[in-house]
Amino acid sequence: MNSSYNKLVQNLEYLKLKQMMIHLDETIDFMTNNELSFTDTLIKLTDYEIDMKEVNMVKSMVKVGAFPHLKEIKDFDFEFQLSINKQQILDFTTLRFIEQKENIVFLGTSGVGKTHLATSIGIAAAKKRTSTYFIKCHDLIMNLKKAKLENRLETRLKHYSKYRLLIIDEIGYLPIDAEDAKLFFQLIDMRYEQKSTILTTNASFKTWGEIFQDPKIANAILDRVLHHATVVNIVGDSYRLKNHFNKENQERREELI
Repeated sequence: MNSSYNKLVQNLEYLKLKQMMIHLDETIDFMTNNELSFTDTLIKLTDYEIDMKEVNMVKSMVKVGAFPHLKEIKDFDFEFQLSINKQQILDFTTLRFIEQKENIVFLGTSGVGKTHLATSIGIAAAKKRTSTYFIKCHDLIMNLKKAKLENRLETRLKHYSKYRLLIIDEIGYLPIDAEDAKLFFQLIDMRYEQKSTILTTNASFKTWGEIFQDPKIANAILDRVLHHATVVNIVGDSYRLKNHFNKENQERREELI
């Protein structure tokens, strides 16, 4: 091979343009066979590098999101949960609600798919390079409480406020004392009409006063969350119980054979 080709390979290697190195020969062949211009050849070659950077960026955004699993909308069984409007959920994945700085609240008993749906929307956002973060309510409260004790509450609040989409999972599963409720309120207040938040809860809004152990704080939180929000009330059976019963029935059938 000529020295200019070797020099080009060395340059690409030095610049760490791995995809351009990998696809160099085929691009040169394509250029020769199709009489591509110098500019079109460079575009084709650099597209390989850009495509890989985009793939890596998406992977990075999903990883930063700290999702509990990588279940997406395509993995959700809408035929099992008939109370859910599939088209509404698909609309959420367009991220129109984020552009309008609106919230989503998934309300329903344990196991009906609230976390799956919230995570799926979060993954869709991360894949479109929208800063997204998932955290359970209890962990969020503990982190804010710890930050307050260490005199860095403002920094931690700003951290959670920076994400264009914040997913707070499992509100109502554990009680929150009045002082911690104030910390939660501060975060919700900072995000109010600025960023979008998805919340999942098993508790009706009427009981939030008991959950946060302060009716005034609870009302203030709800006022800001629900002002620009879509509430998805899921009425149905638990997926986990469904799988348990299916396994149990299968074992019974096997015993009868």
